[in-house]
Amino acid sequence: MGWFALMKLVNFEFKAHLSDAAHVRATLKSLRARSLGTDRQVDTYFHVPEGRLKIREGRIENSLIFYHRTNSARARRSTVEMMLLPRRNSMRAILTAALGVLAVVDKRREIYFVGNVKIHLDRVRGLGTFVEVEAMTRTGDIRKVRAQAAKFQKLFAISPADIIPQSYSDLVLEKRAAR
Repeated sequence: MGWFALMKLVNFEFKAHLSDAAHVRATLKSLRARSLGTDRQVDTYFHVPEGRLKIREGRIENSLIFYHRTNSARARRSTVEMMLLPRRNSMRAILTAALGVLAVVDKRREIYFVGNVKIHLDRVRGLGTFVEVEAMTRTGDIRKVRAQAAKFQKLFAISPADIIPQSYSDLVLEKRAAR
């Protein structure tokens, strides 16, 4: 996929507090997950009338991402439009000038794949540690990706109470408001 090519995806995903990283890593090893490495990523979220728009800047992943997802405390559907970007670009400066920054999320992310399922182990500055699972499809086969998300929730021993309904940007904004 070349720079500036638009990808449309449907994800079934969840994010949860990570209390047992060793168990998740051991499970990933047993599944022969493909590791892309660890990336320090800065996600800048912008003011938009609906959905969420962010630019991700890192060593491994650089992209412009727009998505719609409900905040619910379970695995949920997300529609995503994403454009890969070159590592050094002016997109953040342009979007900051045009839309204004809503929130910035700074994280250290381990990135793994098991087939079409992307798994992140995140240490988010000021928020803590999390696991995020995204079962992705371009064809819209929701039943398949929903089942995959449920499978990983069970494999990682994630209880429903551990699932976080908000995005990291929402958590950053909540923390800022609480000060």
